[in-house]
Amino acid sequence: MESLLSFLSIDYVALFLIIGVGILLGNLEFKGISFGSSAVIFVAMFYGYYLNAHGVDSFEMPTIINKIGLVLFIFTIGMQAGPSFFETFKSQGAKLIVLAVLAVVTGSVCTYILSIAFDVDFKISVGLLTGALTSTPGLAAAIDASKSPLASIGYGIAYPFGVVGVILFVKFIPKVFGVKIAAAEKEYAESSSTNIPPVINKNFIITNANVDGKTLKEMDVRFMTKANISRIMRPDQESIPPTAETKLHLGDLVKAVGTEEALKKVEILLGHTTEQEIPRSGQHEIRWYVVSRRDIVSKSLGELDLINNYFATVTRVRRAGVDLPARPAVKLRFGDKLLISSTKGNVGGLSELFGDSLKTVETTSFLPVALGIVIGVLVGKVAIPVPGGTTFSLGLTGGVLMAALILSRLGKTGPIIWNLPGSGNQLLRQFGLLLFLTPVGLGAGTKIVATVQEYGLSLFGIGALITLIPMIVVVIVGRLFLKVNFLSILGALTGGMTSTPGLSAVDSMTESEAPQVAYAAVYSFALVAIIICAQVIASL
Repeated sequence: MESLLSFLSIDYVALFLIIGVGILLGNLEFKGISFGSSAVIFVAMFYGYYLNAHGVDSFEMPTIINKIGLVLFIFTIGMQAGPSFFETFKSQGAKLIVLAVLAVVTGSVCTYILSIAFDVDFKISVGLLTGALTSTPGLAAAIDASKSPLASIGYGIAYPFGVVGVILFVKFIPKVFGVKIAAAEKEYAESSSTNIPPVINKNFIITNANVDGKTLKEMDVRFMTKANISRIMRPDQESIPPTAETKLHLGDLVKAVGTEEALKKVEILLGHTTEQEIPRSGQHEIRWYVVSRRDIVSKSLGELDLINNYFATVTRVRRAGVDLPARPAVKLRFGDKLLISSTKGNVGGLSELFGDSLKTVETTSFLPVALGIVIGVLVGKVAIPVPGGTTFSLGLTGGVLMAALILSRLGKTGPIIWNLPGSGNQLLRQFGLLLFLTPVGLGAGTKIVATVQEYGLSLFGIGALITLIPMIVVVIVGRLFLKVNFLSILGALTGGMTSTPGLSAVDSMTESEAPQVAYAAVYSFALVAIIICAQVIASL
């Protein structure tokens, strides 16, 4: 037995054993429900409990493992959510922030009421609040405001259920409300694209005598209509790719690409639509190109001036699976795909211009991850003044998340490409999550027995209520009153509870980025709200 315990107490053995068993159990399904990567935390808790029960009461994972896992997970979340974060913040950010702050305020009100009802010292209660909301920055603020270590006791009692309770809640609450995850994903995808009109194409026959004999440069169709001309065919001739000097004549067939509104303007400018097809010719090439050259990232289509430099026209820009209108102001991002109409002789030049290497796009460099995390750590240490003469900082998690959001939005700084390929981001996020969950679960498992023996079950019950009640309120308000997408509600809920394991549980349930975007949108606001509420309760 001693040799077994000694073996299980080796930190790297414990780490990989817990991760391996956790992944195996997480892949099991019961009535369509599985815990995915979140199962690792339950295995870790049992592991910690088992060692503690057999006399190994000093075992703990090196702190650096937890820190590395946390920053990797949070950074990759920010990198994935960043491109959509600011658009989402504009469209529904206010509702998401309301839900997150509602979770914190509801938890604080519950803490105050339950403390009075059960005659619990507020210095312990504020620890229950921060543990129930799994907020270490909140605990630090509470200890600083109360000038007492009692808050850490409450934190230790409430934290285990604060971690596990959120995971269980987000796993089962869709069933309670009868929400189908696939339907919520579809709803989010449709709502996310409402501000991006679909790109379509139509053929037109030129009937407007005012354009007869004029060149595309003279007509400036792009400026007049916001559409692109991708192909032109004269009567009884082959189609040709357009150039700036191409002249339009009555009876010509023209293929235009753009939004429905843009194509209506083309019809007014050139002539009526036609069902007649415009076949490709031997000199004409239409194909997709991948943006993989670093020196053109962040340049606009207008700056590249493809129609004059390559006799080519960009008709679509595909980004993260969404087709965008190819407007001159669109700035290229690493990994964008461009549908370009050109002469065959310019295909090689266009490939060289854009790089056109899918392998390069899918190759992950750790340089932006390392530099981005360092920037995030520095951002997290910045002291931000708040009313009352005190200050707060975003801390490690908030700083790294904020840095990742901004850097992914920038896309490029000098030679550094901040955007990570999807496969690389997913791998780093999974690795970081596993490194984070294992020490958290071990720490909670080793303290369960001692905490129950010393403080009884009543404080556990209070902590559990402080965890559960805010989540129930948030889901009801978000679903029935604010009409927010259910996946976004869960993301805002886990952000409001500052629960990274909870977010990982939601993440394992869906392929949609909705939870990550919502979490990123509200986390900083929730962090500020928890710190303020903790300081208020600690001073009572």
